[in-house]
Amino acid sequence: MAKRTSIWTILLNAAIFIALEIAALAMLRHSGEVQGAWISQGVDGFNASVWGTKERIGGYFGLRKQNDSLANENFRLHQLLLRHGLEEKAASEEDMRIVGSFHYTPATVVRHSSNSQHNVLILDKGSMDDVIAGSGVVTAQGVIGSIDAVSEHYAHVISFRNTGTVVSARIGREGAVGPLRWDGITSDGAILEEIPFREGLEPGDTVYTSGYSELYPADIPIGITGKSKVVNGATFSIKVKLFEDLSKVRYVTITANNDKMEIRNLLNESAAEDENQR
Repeated sequence: MAKRTSIWTILLNAAIFIALEIAALAMLRHSGEVQGAWISQGVDGFNASVWGTKERIGGYFGLRKQNDSLANENFRLHQLLLRHGLEEKAASEEDMRIVGSFHYTPATVVRHSSNSQHNVLILDKGSMDDVIAGSGVVTAQGVIGSIDAVSEHYAHVISFRNTGTVVSARIGREGAVGPLRWDGITSDGAILEEIPFREGLEPGDTVYTSGYSELYPADIPIGITGKSKVVNGATFSIKVKLFEDLSKVRYVTITANNDKMEIRNLLNESAAEDENQR
């Protein structure tokens, strides 16, 4: 009985001590501006320390997910390089960045607007990294947009999440080709249009870049087909679920077509000849 009384006495004394400490701190805080500021700074510093520790812990445990994502990205890019005929025995890192007529530059998104019909991104690569306006921006599982302006260290990108952006896309490896546009609503939705009515369609087909654009190489997977509807009795309009959620993308690849000017000059010469023959 005496032992139980002793425990309760200790607990009661501890409670009284804590209450007195709290009261003393409250009195000290309100007794003057200097003391109040000192205590406030102490509390704020403690809160900041707790917040910072929480962020560091969260960031540490988030690294595994991020690393897994980067590993998957590297694997998909590697497969893409192999499909375009680049052998693993490339002599240098620069060789690995050139595949066919395209030059590839990795970049990171440092700013991203995602709340309008005309979204843009800022990348951490610019003219000092040989990035030029008119280049495409992709990941291994989607088209992100196109670069319309560069500074020394940054690039301004018109996102695919833009009502004026169109990408030439193909159903499957050898299927019909049509213009792909953002659906204007969701961050991972698009509409594939002008697919001939004669085409047999099945929901779940993979949509790829066609390679007809000077911005993007062929065969980059973009998304999966969903429901379709007939337009004017002649073509299909098909919903596409994008692989890449454009509101969350962070690591991208800039694609510069080294043959772009040659192709444009050829088209201009052809157009001039047609004009002269009229």
